[in-house]
Amino acid sequence: MSEKKLNSSIVTQGTERAPHRSLLYALGWNKGMFHKPIIGIANSFTELIPGHIHLREITAKVKAGILSAGGVPAEFGTIGICDGLAMGHSGMKYSLPSRELIADSVEVVARGNALDGIVLVTNCDKIDPGMMMAAGRLDIPAILVSGGPMLSGRINDRSIGLDAVFEAVGEYTAGKISGDELEEIECSACPGAGSCAGLFTANSMNCMAEALGIALPGNGTIPAVFAERMKLAERAGEAIVKAVTEGLTARKILTREAFLNAVAVDMAIGGSTNTALHLPAIAASAGVSLSLDDFDRISAGVPHLCTLAPSGPFFMEHLHSAGGIMSVIKQINELGVIKSEQVTITGKSLYESFKNSPEPDGTIIATLKKPYHNEGGLAVLKGNLAPGGSIVKKGAVDPAMLVHTGPARVFESEEETQKAILSGNIKSGDVVVIRYEGPKGGPGMREMLSPTASIAGMGLDKEVALITDGRFSGATRGSCTGHITPEAASGGPIGIIREGDRIKIDIPGKRIDLLISGEELDKRMKSFNPEVKKTGSPFLDAYARNVSSAARGAIREI
Repeated sequence: MSEKKLNSSIVTQGTERAPHRSLLYALGWNKGMFHKPIIGIANSFTELIPGHIHLREITAKVKAGILSAGGVPAEFGTIGICDGLAMGHSGMKYSLPSRELIADSVEVVARGNALDGIVLVTNCDKIDPGMMMAAGRLDIPAILVSGGPMLSGRINDRSIGLDAVFEAVGEYTAGKISGDELEEIECSACPGAGSCAGLFTANSMNCMAEALGIALPGNGTIPAVFAERMKLAERAGEAIVKAVTEGLTARKILTREAFLNAVAVDMAIGGSTNTALHLPAIAASAGVSLSLDDFDRISAGVPHLCTLAPSGPFFMEHLHSAGGIMSVIKQINELGVIKSEQVTITGKSLYESFKNSPEPDGTIIATLKKPYHNEGGLAVLKGNLAPGGSIVKKGAVDPAMLVHTGPARVFESEEETQKAILSGNIKSGDVVVIRYEGPKGGPGMREMLSPTASIAGMGLDKEVALITDGRFSGATRGSCTGHITPEAASGGPIGIIREGDRIKIDIPGKRIDLLISGEELDKRMKSFNPEVKKTGSPFLDAYARNVSSAARGAIREI
């Protein structure tokens, strides 16, 4: 390899770089290493996240692959927050903002050390997109390696995941299960390492990385505890050195066509609503435009083929056994919605990755002739309540709730809402409104798994709708519409809803409306003064000042 092709030559080559080489000798390096590609490994290992607890072992395999391919591995760390642990309290305010910190930290290390390529070792909700945002910004060869999904837990011959524990809290409150039963569910749902077992946000994003082509096939579905996961990590180490050799940088992979592929796959699998937040953010980092209108358009032309938890009975290990994401892509490619010529991190086309994948089994992966739903798993709703758009996981909505009209029950925070739900103050037919939880208003756009799970656990998910300018966990099910834009803190109409107002949610019609006259709407909007919160946290206050709307991915605007 010519030295001119290596970014790291500005650190390792020339007489004037003798001090730099002296520092590298202190690391145990030798002369032969100065002419090899230096591959950074951003390892998000932490002892606080089950999905990351085994990433040291994953990273060791990545290093082995880099070394065998003739590169020099250089590991560094970055932060991570477990959304499950942050759920339901003020800690969740920090989760989405941490995405920017992760992207920043990877960018500054890669630029500051003139790395030739980078391996992004990750697994969970905000770490995945933060890492991919860094790849888009850097535009050096980059590959994402996830730690893989957790196996589902077992209880009474039934597979369960973390969502079952959140819902069990509501079941216990409603007197449906005993304290002993709650504890049994609590101790059974999460059997070991990996990102939570259903098609929640982390696993959705790891699947999106496959569809984008920035990760190897199997990245999203190979269970964390399978030996196959370690083999994938080693192959990734080999692949990144090859990508450096060939000059295959991130933006050659992260094209608009690649993002449209990812959205199509997202619709087919029925991923987390958070993909509508993260994919536009990653696209923006790569200089690509991706909007909610793209999600809306693609949703109409791609059937929903998978019913994984929380929408159905299957988990990530089941999807893997049925052929994984490549089998899904092979199916929807027949519809003409996949740009199969897109290059992937292997240097081969996406078509080469999926062409030999298994045919659908008809159950875990449905056929095109008999899909679970004729349209995609996510829907974009607009109307006088969400002129900028909102998102709902319609594949997880009971048919009885696809169209719902009811009285507004208005709350100014998640905590206030959860108290009302668990106290029995939410009744059949209600539309629960949680506002001032958006990117600016929260700040931090908290996930609302606790209230949605409590509603489901108490048996109200087929009778009660919930809307918010915040967002939902990938584990949420039911008629839950989030990302309402503009948010209340930005003067959005959700801020003028009054207790008892009638709200209509029409998912098939893609509408969400406050049923008041246009004259009354105008009157309320003119007199509306949005609440401005001060958190006492310089970090969160700075985030609130600079964050964009959810419709733009809640990206930093400066």
